[in-house]
Amino acid sequence: MTSLAIVERAYRGALEVAYFDALYLGIEIHRQLGLDVLLRGEAVGYALAAPAAPPVRIGGRLLTTLDTPRDDLRRLRDAGAGIWVEEDGLAALGIGRDRLIDGVRTAAPGELAARWPEYDRIFHL
Repeated sequence: MTSLAIVERAYRGALEVAYFDALYLGIEIHRQLGLDVLLRGEAVGYALAAPAAPPVRIGGRLLTTLDTPRDDLRRLRDAGAGIWVEEDGLAALGIGRDRLIDGVRTAAPGELAARWPEYDRIFHL
């Protein structure tokens, strides 16, 4: 059996994630326990196949500490974690399945909740 991590809240600010964000934690959980990740709500945007955002410059300073959730999702996928997005979240943001990172699967609302008994642990990150 494996674990399930549910992520609903999207990016909450560079200070929070510069040190340790939910998907970075997910990589460690997967390494130790095995993991499927379910992205819901605004967090489905993490799974978009999109180019990296350009670096942010404030005055003469280039910020290099900003988080890259797509990279973390790709690392999780490449390590064998299951990556799921809820169809409701995609629809709410007007995103089609064709815009998702390779290997990301979609789930109907409540589909993974019905599978909770298959998981040893469920985390809400």
